[in-house]
Formats: sequence, structure tokens, C-alpha cells
Amino acid sequence: MDAIELLESQHREVEKLFAKIEKAKSEDVKAQLFEELADNLAVHASIEEHQFYPAVKAKRTEDILLEALEEHVGIKRILADLLETEASDETFDAKISVLKEQVSHHVKEEESELFPKVKKLFDSEQLEALGQEMSAEQAELEDSGEPRLAIPGEAAHAAHI
Repeated sequence: MDAIELLESQHREVEKLFAKIEKAKSEDVKAQLFEELADNLAVHASIEEHQFYPAVKAKRTEDILLEALEEHVGIKRILADLLETEASDETFDAKISVLKEQVSHHVKEEESELFPKVKKLFDSEQLEALGQEMSAEQAELEDSGEPRLAIPGEAAHAAHI
């Protein structure tokens, strides 16, 4: 799977998790789904920040990447807040809604602006190689247990690439 296909498949998975959270009736189910969502978002942000963004930065995409990194830190701040909020808290659903809006905005910009530009700048072999590196890091992060636990430490400022 090439890098863009991998990121887009992660975007679709996150969208499904948001839908499941919104439909969940029990607080326990909501909390469990949120932990899965937070893990997915933590892994996604990490492989973008460690692999994808540095690879495409050199290809005249700095303006888009700077905004994307600021969006990541905003998303991480909401996630960090949610990690300390019980699903039974009256603000939990509102925070999930704000998180969904932020993530949706970020996804839309990546898929409509960044990814088309990257597709023009990279050939299929380069995207495939990058996708393999990103998949390897994804597997490492998922094997580490609870990637979401790193989020509060990453919410103070945007990552540097």
C-alpha cells in the first residue's frame, strides 16, 4: 500500500469510529471506542510527523505542512483533555464533537490539497517505499500497547519536521 493509500485508509477508519461513538448508548462502550480512536489518531499523527511530512517537506509543500502540524497539535490538545474526561462527564460528547470537526477539517485539507500535490511530486515507487516505512512504524506503535498515552506529552507545541 502506498503512503497516501495508507493515510486515506486510516482517515476512513477514524470516520467509522466517530460514527460508532456517536451511536453508542452505554458510557462503557463510548469510553472503549474513544480509546481505540485515540490510539488510531496517535499512530496516524506519529507516522505523518515522523515519516510522511519530512519526506514531502523537501518537495515544496512547507506551507501546507506547517498548517497541518498546527492542526495536529490542536487535535492532540483535545485528545489530551478527553483522556482525562470520563465518558459519563456532561462535556464528553461536546468534546468528541469538537474533535470530530477538527479531524474532519484536517482530513479534508490533506485529501484535497496535500495529497494531490504529493501525487504530482512523487512517483509510484517512491510512494510505495514511503508507505512501507510508515506501515512499519505503525506496527511498532500498535505493538507498544497504548499509543494514546503519548498524546499529553505532545500537546504543548507542534512537532518539528
